[in-house]
Amino acid sequence: MAEIECLYEAKDILGEGPIWHPDEKKLYWCDNLRSCIHRYDPATREVQKWDMPEEVGSIVFRRGGGIVAGMKSGFCFIDLETMQIDTIADPEADIPGNRFNDGKCDRLGRYWCGTMDAALANPTAALYKLDTDLSCHKMDDGFICTNGMAWSPDNRTMYFADTRAESVYAYDFDIEAGAVSNRRLFISTADIPGRVDGATVDSEGNYWCAHIHGAAIACYDAFGHLVRSIEMPVRQPTMCTFGGENFDILFVTSATKFLKEGEAANQPLAGALFAIHNIGATGLPEPFFAG
Repeated sequence: MAEIECLYEAKDILGEGPIWHPDEKKLYWCDNLRSCIHRYDPATREVQKWDMPEEVGSIVFRRGGGIVAGMKSGFCFIDLETMQIDTIADPEADIPGNRFNDGKCDRLGRYWCGTMDAALANPTAALYKLDTDLSCHKMDDGFICTNGMAWSPDNRTMYFADTRAESVYAYDFDIEAGAVSNRRLFISTADIPGRVDGATVDSEGNYWCAHIHGAAIACYDAFGHLVRSIEMPVRQPTMCTFGGENFDILFVTSATKFLKEGEAANQPLAGALFAIHNIGATGLPEPFFAG
């Protein structure tokens, strides 16, 4: 029986991007709209916060130290000790209504990140790859709100969602070339409560995702069939990731942004950070950026 624990009542407007640091044994995540990065220490239960100058959609760790982020102004290096922020590339400087959102590194250390239309209405968003030589490449486009990025354990499939289109796609993935092809529908949420937001995979190849607006964490097999759903105490879970000493804890972020009038009183934990224990699955470490 899965056990849900509230770790920290962050009251995040839009908690996103949880990622476990295996060396530090700490969890990082961001509040996209409050423009900050958090770090949770399970050993002490202490939380540290760094305010950012603009929205932060996702973060990954860099092999040489520090963080790489997808921010409002594009890909950036961030040094949390000195608070120095250096822009690497801003591929959508000409689309002021867009910002970077969900992103992760593939297992050769390239950072893939998608953008989103802040109005959640227009298909102006795209998928980008930041290569290890710091070159930036548009890999696909025509999206509204990109999310749900993950790779199968064998590196042959990349998953990627457009939350507002109520679709998760699967691509054939060439890890050596860093290329995607053959986009097809993997999951549709058109006929169920909730939409797919942030996601991860477990060591068996199952796809775990947050059903934002649907109060659940869902697990789909490699064929896109729903095999399990874990009800959450909040209606807006936003993303999940595996972590902990054995990568057997599922950490979940959430949001207050989409609460309807009168809902806040019934959802006092909205915007909190959660851990789900005893789920019977283990995850894989998230790769560091190799550039």
